[in-house]
Amino acid sequence: MKLITAYVRHEAFEPIRAQLLEKGLPSISIAEVKGSGRQKGVVESYRGAKLTNYLRPMVKIECAVDTAEVDTVVQTILAHGQTGEVGDGKIFISALEQVIRIRTGEFGPETLQAHDG
Repeated sequence: MKLITAYVRHEAFEPIRAQLLEKGLPSISIAEVKGSGRQKGVVESYRGAKLTNYLRPMVKIECAVDTAEVDTVVQTILAHGQTGEVGDGKIFISALEQVIRIRTGEFGPETLQAHDG
C-alpha cells in the first residue's frame, strides 16, 4: 500500500479528480496550500508599492492506493498537471504500514477499495 501526495496547480485538480473517479479511484483528500520552490516570486503592485510574493498557491492531493495502482495515479497526475513550466509541482510516494477503516475496523488493502452502492 502506498500514499501518494501531489502538489499541483489549481487548474489541474478537477481533470485529475475526474479521471481518477473514472478509473475507479474515488478516494482522495485535498487541501489548498501555499509553498515555494524553484519558481521565482511574482511581483505585484499594491497601493503603488511593489511586493514580491514567493509563496504560490497549490492544491495538495493525497491518495492511498494499493501498490498495483500507483502507476495509474501517477500517470493521471502527470497527464493533467504537467505544463513543462517551473511551478508544476511535485509527487511524493510513501509506503503505508497499515490502513484501518474506522467504520468497520477492517485492516489492510481491502480498506482502500471503493464500497458498492
